[in-house]
Amino acid sequence: MIHYAFQNIDQSDIDSVIDVLKSKYLTQGPKIEEFEKAVASKVNATHAVAVNSASGALHLACLALDVGPGDWVWTSPNTFVASANCALHCGANIDFVDIDSRTYNMSVDCLSEKLKISQRLNRLPKVVIPVHFAGQPCDMPEIYKLSQQYGFQIIEDASHAIGAKYNNIKVGSCYHSQITIFSFHPVKIITSGEGGMLLTNDNKIFEKLKRLRTHGITSKKEFMQLQEVHEDEIWNYQQIELGFNYRLTDIHAALGMSQLKRLDKFLNDRHEIAKHYDETLKNLPIVLPHQTHGNYSSYHLYPILIKKIAENKTQKEVLNIFRQNEVILNLHYAPVHLHPIYREMGFKKNDFPVAEQYHREVLTLPLYSGLTRDQLYFIVNIMKKIFME
Repeated sequence: MIHYAFQNIDQSDIDSVIDVLKSKYLTQGPKIEEFEKAVASKVNATHAVAVNSASGALHLACLALDVGPGDWVWTSPNTFVASANCALHCGANIDFVDIDSRTYNMSVDCLSEKLKISQRLNRLPKVVIPVHFAGQPCDMPEIYKLSQQYGFQIIEDASHAIGAKYNNIKVGSCYHSQITIFSFHPVKIITSGEGGMLLTNDNKIFEKLKRLRTHGITSKKEFMQLQEVHEDEIWNYQQIELGFNYRLTDIHAALGMSQLKRLDKFLNDRHEIAKHYDETLKNLPIVLPHQTHGNYSSYHLYPILIKKIAENKTQKEVLNIFRQNEVILNLHYAPVHLHPIYREMGFKKNDFPVAEQYHREVLTLPLYSGLTRDQLYFIVNIMKKIFME
């Protein structure tokens, strides 16, 4: 069975986890900060905060930017539901911006037009969450310009995009945002088992994220609000706001740290696989992923579009043929606004037509470090048989 994604674990990863299991700290130990500093250094960010998932990271990012009831958060409909759920967890309102028909990322033109309309309605977003879909960076310079014009803050959902760059700017550097988040789920480019990380260059945001990650507790004297009321009382920590237990363990951090050392190799492997697909599938009646000039994709995903052709090969038929050959493709993503919970909020079909059309045609081909040449040939041959027979 060939899956669309799969983790790449070697002996060094296993050894790193065993070393932690033999150490004094399984959680809240030194591996957390080591992992944070390594990721921050890798992407040229000032601060990093490791958490238990990218979903938790998105939630904390919204809270750190003071998102709450009455606020609006906008994101892409072409993403995993966590990119939108984070706003709802804060009691805020959510809305979406349709995608670009080539990159499948948030459309800058749609964003600009929606902002003009929302300004007239006095309903501008407090935060916009662009999603670097499939590892292809969004047009961050233009989104940032709009943020300066309309006064919103930016959280980059880079769950797919560690290692990606645009105009030689590393995704995660927060050059055009307040916060960036990464995911370390097993299907991502590197994994910590489960895990996520927030990057920021803002000291105040950094301190708030660290508190929110651990119940809203601080041990720093400058943030404590109560002084000892009796000479025998000792307050070595205080909860000063409502937070969460979103901590990452040292076990997970050790695995993530070990994987990070092989990030460049994983990226090279993904680019080689994508290049093979590009070259061997280019003459088939399908749409291959577009790569924006000046961008370096991390190639988390390789989405193709299945158009109806003379033989009437539909998305569903192609998916089933691959399944019959024990190759599991995937579909990234079902439009967030059409999930039942969001329909109950009033979203409906045709609200974001480009994302919806994309959903009706997309399939994700297998792409991960460790996919063998024979497996690649097998996948490509199935594609050719489907469309050239």
